[in-house]
Amino acid sequence: MDLGLEGKVAIITGGSAGIGYAAARSLAREGARVVICARRADALAAAAGALREETGGEVVDVAGDVSRDADINALFDATLKRFGRLDILVNNAGKSHATALSAVDDAGWQDDLDLKLFAAIRTMRLAAPHLHAAGGGSIINVVNIAAKAPGAGSMPTSVSRAAGIALTKAASKDLAPDNIRVNAVCIGLIKSDQHHRRAVAANRLDDLDAFYDEMAQGRVPLGRVGEAEEAGDLITFLASDRARYITGTAINIDGGTSAVV
Repeated sequence: MDLGLEGKVAIITGGSAGIGYAAARSLAREGARVVICARRADALAAAAGALREETGGEVVDVAGDVSRDADINALFDATLKRFGRLDILVNNAGKSHATALSAVDDAGWQDDLDLKLFAAIRTMRLAAPHLHAAGGGSIINVVNIAAKAPGAGSMPTSVSRAAGIALTKAASKDLAPDNIRVNAVCIGLIKSDQHHRRAVAANRLDDLDAFYDEMAQGRVPLGRVGEAEEAGDLITFLASDRARYITGTAINIDGGTSAVV
């Protein structure tokens, strides 16, 4: 199936590992030119090198912290200088921060909102005119299933991610006349660096499959932890011409975990 991504240009934040890396790999395999961004320059450069070797695609690394306006501007400047256009934006940067209301101070709230909400607002605002100039494009915001159905001890992440879904829906209405589609992907239990670190801390690397099976037991109806590649492929589909009639939606990828559709 031709996804119509050959020669397209994509920016992916949080692209050095996990879902961001998987999305970059999937897009590059489809012929897209990919710019990945993350805070750690060394890890990011290594990721870009591995992606180029694996896919044969054009993958560029631009280190930066997307909670900082100047770094976002530098990311877009580098992308446009290199490629002269933009077709796809994937807002994937973020980290898990889930605790009780009383345990999050104002600084914690602000840090989380800067990284997960305001970064998306700023990147989308910068991307929109370039997507319009390209004849249209796609924005995918990576959130999580707690955004739809928050539980106890889920703040501030569930709140900032819920705002991300609202941003997705509102922007999809505003940008539709310019043929710019905006969707969200709601992540459930997916293999990631943070889960790998938990396995290391628990001295479980020798039985990693069993460790993941235990994580899924009683939580995931399909009975397993999702692969980052599965999320990456969904993001690539949403970015593609095959999804050109899909906008303003938030799709769960969680093995059936969420209580809401």
